[in-house]
Amino acid sequence: MRSIAKLMQDWQFTGPDGKTTLVELPHTWNAKDGQDGGNDYWRGTCTYSTTFAAPAFDAASQEVWLQFEGVNSSAKVLLNGRNICTHDGGYSTFRVHVSDLLAKDNQLTVEVDNSINDRIYPQKADFTFYGGIYRDISLMVVSKNHFTLDYFGGPGIRITPTVQGADASVQVTTWHDGEGEVSIELLDAAGNTVATGKGPDITLTIFNAHLWNGVKDPYLYSCKARLVVNGTVEDETTTRFGVRSFKVDPKKGFFLNGKSYPLHGVSRHQDRKGLGNAITREMHDEDMALIKEIGANTIRLAHYQHDQYFYDLCDEVGMVVWAEIPYISEHMPNGRENTISQMKELIIQNYNHPCIVCWGVSNEITISTRDKADMLDNHRELNDLCHKMDSTRLTTLACYAMCGPFNPVAHITDLVSWNLYLGWYVPGLFLNDLWMDFFHLVYPGRPLGFSEYGAEGMPNLHSSKPRRGDHTEEYQAKYHEYMLRCFDRHKWMWATHVWNMFDFAADARDQGGEPGMNHKGLVTFDRKTRKDSFYLYKAWWSDENFVHICSKRFTDRTEKEIEVKVYSNQNTVALYADGKKLAEQIWEEGSDEVLTRAFEKTDKDSLFWGEQTIERKNV
Repeated sequence: MRSIAKLMQDWQFTGPDGKTTLVELPHTWNAKDGQDGGNDYWRGTCTYSTTFAAPAFDAASQEVWLQFEGVNSSAKVLLNGRNICTHDGGYSTFRVHVSDLLAKDNQLTVEVDNSINDRIYPQKADFTFYGGIYRDISLMVVSKNHFTLDYFGGPGIRITPTVQGADASVQVTTWHDGEGEVSIELLDAAGNTVATGKGPDITLTIFNAHLWNGVKDPYLYSCKARLVVNGTVEDETTTRFGVRSFKVDPKKGFFLNGKSYPLHGVSRHQDRKGLGNAITREMHDEDMALIKEIGANTIRLAHYQHDQYFYDLCDEVGMVVWAEIPYISEHMPNGRENTISQMKELIIQNYNHPCIVCWGVSNEITISTRDKADMLDNHRELNDLCHKMDSTRLTTLACYAMCGPFNPVAHITDLVSWNLYLGWYVPGLFLNDLWMDFFHLVYPGRPLGFSEYGAEGMPNLHSSKPRRGDHTEEYQAKYHEYMLRCFDRHKWMWATHVWNMFDFAADARDQGGEPGMNHKGLVTFDRKTRKDSFYLYKAWWSDENFVHICSKRFTDRTEKEIEVKVYSNQNTVALYADGKKLAEQIWEEGSDEVLTRAFEKTDKDSLFWGEQTIERKNV
């Protein structure tokens, strides 16, 4: 049976300045200079080194493996001075067998490189490419008879459920090294056995299957695979899975388990203030709690493979996920092999997650691509690869504004979405309606989504007359008010994803008075402040009872009369100042906005009241 020990403590880190310090994992050397602006964060090779005692194991019957869950961007691993593996790609898991190389005491060294090059993605994008070992490293002891560990970092098991009326057929395919008979047991969420069988590739039936039904009912089964030799279990692995069906109708949108299920949600970058990508499980939990609070039912996990723990969370809470590789902004002919290997890792490592419905091939790839023919050929190869490796899911990509609807790259994958900031980078919120209507008119059979849309919003910047480009919290809210109504007019879109759920670092930026940051998040970089726009979406999407007064941070005002805006999902909202009831509004069917008279501001008011607006979406 397996035993796993983490190697997270007592690492000697030799950084950009050549000095060696003691650090703990997870770690990045760009936690500060990758977030302070100037586009000058250090990119190069740094070294991590630690010592460990050989684990207790029987060399005749067991093996020892090292597992790395995230090293950005390239890793060269040395054990006792010997180069044992290299890995290109900073967001996926890789493993290496080390049994024959172990001494009583061992030195493990990892040379980590996030240098600029033309062969490993990402290289050009609007986010910081943090260098470091920012996810777990583990030492694993397994039987020599074990489920395969060295195939693109995968789990050695693939589970493919198919809905068949009230039942489900579940194909379980396993790969193993050494000898043994494979035994499969399927269990329900309570731990009861629902089906059993033997063999490396078998199909079992779950009668009266309980469906994984998104945020409404994210029901999970478990598959326990055992490798048995002469009646003894040599290896065992448990994998959760969900039974669901889905489809996309270009005229009706997304369907889950045969029913319309409009996808409305957010995109997520994983980094944190002062930490970069070196975050903890508790921080993943906090991110998911905020996403749940807002009422989202889908997440675009941009622009790379995220931590397995977060995909697990998405399974557990019912988020529908767009998963993608960091093939972004520029096609590099020398990077084609890396796009293939990163896609293989993404699919093999994440195939069993019911939350994932599509594989993202690229993002804004036409921004600075020169070799268009090679880029298109690579997209076709990636698209075909996805379908070959996983016939159960769809493919998609994200185009940007200057990639027009007739661009051939927009017609390779099964689905397409656009990153559009009409009303932010260019004037005219109404252009969003025109763009959607035009695309749908020209390509009525092509599913269209919005993969990014948003506006910068700073909680410390305010205006009573917000305008495009002012970075105020008020304009960000005004922008999103329009976009929600716009999407409500275009219910056929297959998915919409706000850019972004959280502010994130982009060291090349210098906007809004805080260099190195993208402030389009609905929540601040440190996760401490929910912006007004957060509550707008909560009013439209969430069933949790709440009321929110907007612009509460706008304390320095000069007007005699001011507007008070309220976001709520309640049918009745009353307005009070200094304990005195000033007005009450009752939501009327078919209306999402109610206006009342203005109130004059006085020095004694505990809050600033004025024209009351109740934003309401019946959900």
